[in-house]
Amino acid sequence: MMLVLAILAGICQGVAVFSPGEVLRILLEGGASEYYNILYHIRLPRLLTGVLTGINLALAGCILQGILRNPLADPGIIGVSAGAGLAAMVVMIIFPDSTSLVPLVAFIGAMASVALVFSLSWENGVQPLRMVLAGVAVAVFFGGAMTALMVFYSDRVQGTVNWMAGGFAGRSWSHVHMVLPYTLLGLAGTFLGSRWLNALQMGEDTARSLGVKVEQVRLCLLVLAALLAASAVSAAGMLGFVGLVIPHMVRLVTGSDFDYLLPASALWGAALVAGADVAARVAFAPIEIPVGVFMSFIGAPFFLYLLKKGMKGGR
Repeated sequence: MMLVLAILAGICQGVAVFSPGEVLRILLEGGASEYYNILYHIRLPRLLTGVLTGINLALAGCILQGILRNPLADPGIIGVSAGAGLAAMVVMIIFPDSTSLVPLVAFIGAMASVALVFSLSWENGVQPLRMVLAGVAVAVFFGGAMTALMVFYSDRVQGTVNWMAGGFAGRSWSHVHMVLPYTLLGLAGTFLGSRWLNALQMGEDTARSLGVKVEQVRLCLLVLAALLAASAVSAAGMLGFVGLVIPHMVRLVTGSDFDYLLPASALWGAALVAGADVAARVAFAPIEIPVGVFMSFIGAPFFLYLLKKGMKGGR
């Protein structure tokens, strides 16, 4: 229901306001009218890009929390988004004619970041607290590298400012086509891997007794999470906290069974990002606020709450 409401608001609300009936009539009539161009060439691709991005980030966060058994795991917090963002920014600033390679390069950057965080946090296995601290350090380091790029190439950064803040202004059907294959792959992979995630929650020894090849499964799911996060970053920029907030919200309703948690997280992630994009467009119209700002206001307090709750639980 929330996703339906977010989609209706996304396509109906804006400078030009339409009713659902008017939207349907305009789209069915087609043509080259001003209203049709607004709906089909501006709002629909922007809305769909937001929906797909929300799905990808929510699934990535859910997978990372499952394979690491760490409630603080998130593509942004453990450095995945920063690695993907730095790699994507290198392409956009230094090689602007190769923007079609942004998803692939962002994926490579995300995997490099994951490998670095894992190597820093490994001590007879992955230590959750060490991983969070290593992820924060890696994210800060890559953030500094992005700032350096902006300083050295100050004449080329105008197009990347809004991208760094996170948002969907100017997104077109090409962005939808760019992200959609990764979303479909991610949906298929996560749903097939839900039983593996459920087994990992019982501990590595129990998972092995059930026939799960823990190291291989963890690596495959980690690659999938990085792919989902990288595709989202390449389309929406540095949009944080979706992968942290959504799995926890959904877990309150569905419990910890990944057979239900994964699809519910995908739906709620799509609804949250689409709704945040609507708020970014209409809350202070005609000024548009980057979606990343809204997500920071939601995600940062939620992260502090989880961190405080975890510290109390560890006493």
